[in-house]
Amino acid sequence: MGNICRSPSAQGVFEKLISNKGLSDLIKVDSAGTHSYHVGSLPDSRSIKFAQKRGIDLTIQRARQAKSHDFNHFDYIIAMDDDNYENLKAICPSAELQQKLYKMMSFAKNIDYCEVPDPYYGGAGGFDLVLDLLEKACDGLLKNLM
Repeated sequence: MGNICRSPSAQGVFEKLISNKGLSDLIKVDSAGTHSYHVGSLPDSRSIKFAQKRGIDLTIQRARQAKSHDFNHFDYIIAMDDDNYENLKAICPSAELQQKLYKMMSFAKNIDYCEVPDPYYGGAGGFDLVLDLLEKACDGLLKNLM
């Protein structure tokens, strides 16, 4: 919601994936939160640390808040959980554009998670779990795009 852990991690994971596939010039990725508490801040230091272990640099990102014009600018608007989904749906400028709204875990096949869990409640293992789930979901998202 604040754009400092799950969403920046998803951006980093997906950017690494599309870079490895040579698709960085074709696919633009940006993360945003549904609340404004951390606008301008770096991702959480634990998110940065755990992503770095996987070769992902989150330090170039700064938190921003999702805006209704994002629905006009992006082909996919992806929420990490039900609360974010509802918050994004509420700022969507039209019923037609709501077709761009998805939950991240809908792209992960054979996974028992419907939402990307908040890593703060899982201790250090929570950040690794989030990255594991995001890697699977981002792989499914890329397959969906292709």
